[in-house]
Amino acid sequence: MLLSAHLPLLQTGILGRLMAWLEHLMVVIGAPGAALAVFLENVFPPIPSEVVLPLAGFAAANGHFGLVEAIAWTTAGSVAGAWLLYWVGQALGVERLKAIAGRLPLTAPHDIDVAMGWFDRHGGKAVFFGRMIPGVRSLISIPAGLHRMAPFSFTLYSALGSLAWNALLILAGHQLGAHWTRVEAWVASVQDVVMVLLLAAAGWFVARRLRARRAQREDHQGARAAGSEPELIDAH
Repeated sequence: MLLSAHLPLLQTGILGRLMAWLEHLMVVIGAPGAALAVFLENVFPPIPSEVVLPLAGFAAANGHFGLVEAIAWTTAGSVAGAWLLYWVGQALGVERLKAIAGRLPLTAPHDIDVAMGWFDRHGGKAVFFGRMIPGVRSLISIPAGLHRMAPFSFTLYSALGSLAWNALLILAGHQLGAHWTRVEAWVASVQDVVMVLLLAAAGWFVARRLRARRAQREDHQGARAAGSEPELIDAH
């Protein structure tokens, strides 16, 4: 077994047992087992791609399947997982998401229109690069489904982005051999940077929205003090 000798961080717990089962699929079934592992990694984020993909590269280095097979099959699994999340976004729908946004603090239905407008202009690039960003690569399929991105374009950009990401991590695992677990630490560093940027963006959004609401209240109070009652303008 590959994991028992080379994956000490996942020796115990449900995730460890799941990873051991996925590793068993790669050994017994071959490259299609790697595709299934990557499919599950796409739809179940606690399974880390930075473990599954280098493991597939290590399995290829040990002769369980070819390197090209590993890249091709895992890319197919990635696209299948991306499509499942695309359908989740499509089933949710923009109108339902607007209704949810209208009930949440600091958000409004207009925010969804703005996001959809941005995706209309940059959807292809968002999907392509999103498939290569840890923490984002799976979730990017949901707004694509919400936007009902053209199926051919979604498949093409998902496949190209997944191919680049999968090939990078599989080749790293293949070259590192028994030290393939080092890839997880490298990707974790990138993911930490991504999370900091996302949190910073969220903080900026909240601060901006709070300032807009405070300014609106002050304008309203000033108008009332002056003896007039202006029509409120949505700060969203």
